[in-house]
Amino acid sequence: MKKLIILVTTLLVAGLAQAQTFKVPPFQKFKLKNGLTVYLMEQHEVPLINVSAVFDAGAVDDGTRYGLANMTADALLFGSSRYTKEELEAKTEYVGASIDTYGGKEVAKLTASFAVKDQDLLFDIFQDVLTKPTFNQTEFDKYKQRLLLQLTQQKESPRSVIGSYFGRFVYGDNPYANPISGTPASVSAISANDVRQFYQKNYTTDRAAIAIVGDFNTAAMKKRMTDLFSNWKTAASTTPRLDEPALAFSGPRVLLVNKDDARETTFIIGGKGIKQSNPDFIPVTVVNTILGGRFTSWLNDALRVNSGLTYGANSRFATYRNSGTFVVSTFTKNSSTIPAIDLAVHVLDSLHRTGIDEKTLTSAKNYVKADFPPRYESASELANLLTDMFSLGYDESFINNFQKNVDGLTVAKTRQIIDQYFPDKNLQFVLIGKADAIRDKVKKYGAVTEKEIKAEGF
Repeated sequence: MKKLIILVTTLLVAGLAQAQTFKVPPFQKFKLKNGLTVYLMEQHEVPLINVSAVFDAGAVDDGTRYGLANMTADALLFGSSRYTKEELEAKTEYVGASIDTYGGKEVAKLTASFAVKDQDLLFDIFQDVLTKPTFNQTEFDKYKQRLLLQLTQQKESPRSVIGSYFGRFVYGDNPYANPISGTPASVSAISANDVRQFYQKNYTTDRAAIAIVGDFNTAAMKKRMTDLFSNWKTAASTTPRLDEPALAFSGPRVLLVNKDDARETTFIIGGKGIKQSNPDFIPVTVVNTILGGRFTSWLNDALRVNSGLTYGANSRFATYRNSGTFVVSTFTKNSSTIPAIDLAVHVLDSLHRTGIDEKTLTSAKNYVKADFPPRYESASELANLLTDMFSLGYDESFINNFQKNVDGLTVAKTRQIIDQYFPDKNLQFVLIGKADAIRDKVKKYGAVTEKEIKAEGF
């Protein structure tokens, strides 16, 4: 037993030390003559290489063709100049490698992970997919039919779509409201040629970065990247960068989305948030941990543990390069909709009324510090970190000073953070549920707008 206690204590101390000393490992950053930014980070623990490429090619660039950016990212893997879709899948699966795409709100990514021994093959595939995709018509048509079916099925799950309703409600006509996956009508109208044109316009080297993390020699990898990508010619991006949306609400509002067969109400309460580059990002994260960012948060204690109104409640800040939102979200049975919303609002209000004491703050600090290093333990996570730094506009000081900034948060500072960043006035409510059961009751939260979940769009 004594040995076990010593072992546990040693592990706890080691974990705390890691949290206190974690820094971004050394890396080299350079730019090719075509404007492409490249990050190289050696990690020799395992014989793997991870690659992450990022482009300014997200849903905010869709215009009115919602889902176009997401479809373009997916379609990169439908074939390239030297490989069909079947060959891409067969060759990567045979060597146990992976190559994936991601379409997000502001960016698109292409990632890969493979063994060092297979790097010649995988870098060849990665370069060909990235620079010479064919957007095969047959594969695109099959994919579009699957996507349309998914979009139709999606609305049977309110938790899958409530974020899109909230985005449209708070952002209005701003591009940040664009639903990433699109709508059945918008996706139906998108062709393989539309995807090809979006790629040519938005996958440009002047607004792109590639990060390589893994078991390699930096000098040799720099030469490889230069050979692979320096002759890649793209036009300069002509897409204007977005300004920060105002998100100023004249009063509290309610969007009630009717789902006739709903047995529960899914809801979001929220408002304006912060950008990723906000200097108070870390203090905001610590305070939100207390409110709704962990299982023992105030919201989860109140709505799940103490009242049994839901299986879980949380709060979070969605942060982008030029915008952000804050939301409280949960779900509950129809009959407890109003008690659940009232309690969630009460917990948010109590954050403003009572603030945070030293004991609670210390607990949250320890939780955040312990949770932080595991996010960047693997080479793939480090590769994504480097491209996130590029696309979201922050540098390694955010990581390297994390411990110091967490420790530097005081009770007095939390009061300023709460007052400045956690909305308590003009809250925006989005509810998906049986409208007939709650319509009259939700009027007390603000002016009500109604929609049908079966209707097109958000």
